[in-house]
Amino acid sequence: MAARSLWAVQRLQRLLASGAVSQSRGWLHPFSTATQRTAGEDCSSEDPPDVLGPSLAEQALRLKAVKLEKEVQDLTLRYQRAVADCENIRRRTQRCVEDAKIFGIQSFCKDLVEVADILEKTAEYFSEGSKPEDHKLTLEKVFQGLSLLETKLKSVFAKHGLEKMTPIGDKYDPHEHELIRHMPAGVGVQPGTVASIQQDGYKLHGRTIRLAQVEVAVESQRRS
Repeated sequence: MAARSLWAVQRLQRLLASGAVSQSRGWLHPFSTATQRTAGEDCSSEDPPDVLGPSLAEQALRLKAVKLEKEVQDLTLRYQRAVADCENIRRRTQRCVEDAKIFGIQSFCKDLVEVADILEKTAEYFSEGSKPEDHKLTLEKVFQGLSLLETKLKSVFAKHGLEKMTPIGDKYDPHEHELIRHMPAGVGVQPGTVASIQQDGYKLHGRTIRLAQVEVAVESQRRS
């Protein structure tokens, strides 16, 4: 806008200097021959160009486009890195799960090895080379070995959360007990409760892994 105004002022000054524009009674006469010739020459030679270059708005848009393109490249790179990290984590997690399935009972097996050692030492007392007069001593050693074995097993079970159920007197629960048969309720035994155990049941960290085989007391039928 300023360039066009400056161009118009310069053009008017040239017309006045050449006499192409005359002043008469305060009016300008731009339609004289000199005026038309000079104006034609000026229009052909010094007209302002139609394109003055990119405006400030266009420059701002270009800068913004460059900035956005850089941000897109940065986000794309971050996304690719995140995908690669997730894939690595998935592979490591899968490997850990597989190792847990294979070596999850490693500690339990290590403790059971000690139980096997006690069994082997106890079995040695019944070797063929023992003398008849040593039977009493042998039985004592076997008893000691079995007692030690039972103590060790209880310790191993407790260490790994394995608990033996003792449901005598408890109410029958099909989620923990396997009913073998019924038996008449005796003195001090309530009907519907566990009267005896045929096979022990076990829980691992509170979850039943083997039902206890039990006999359940029922109210005896009285004959009139």
